[in-house]
Amino acid sequence: MIFYSPTKGKMTLEESFSEIISYIKEQPQEEYKLIIGTDSHSHYNSEITFVTAVIIHRVGKGGRYFYYREKHFFVQSLRQRIFYETSLSLDVAGRITSLLSAENFDNLNVEIHLDVGEAGDTKELIREVVGMVIGSGFDARIKPESYGASKVADRYTK
Repeated sequence: MIFYSPTKGKMTLEESFSEIISYIKEQPQEEYKLIIGTDSHSHYNSEITFVTAVIIHRVGKGGRYFYYREKHFFVQSLRQRIFYETSLSLDVAGRITSLLSAENFDNLNVEIHLDVGEAGDTKELIREVVGMVIGSGFDARIKPESYGASKVADRYTK
């Protein structure tokens, strides 16, 4: 997986993780949230771009983010697309929590931000995807609280 940092350019997941740890160590007394969210955008040629954002949020004081982008043609329905977005977020979250554990940062709050909400076509999917996330051991956020997916990841889908 190749991630991108707006300031550092292309990075591996491990390099992105090192940046996250360095950011936390700059001000260890602060409160942090690790946010992972995925969004997608379909293009005119049936291609769909998926972007997964990893955000380290120093609560009330900004943050840093990294994103991973991939493209597919296989997604048939909105339901399939939302489930794939959720699985991408869970995959990255699993990899990062494994790295967090190895560095003794397992107490870091990890949230998965889902691109679903009470208003719109995705409302029927909320219970299922939130269940997937909670069942995997992470906190789940939906719109309007899911800015990791609906703002950060969305910015790089077009």
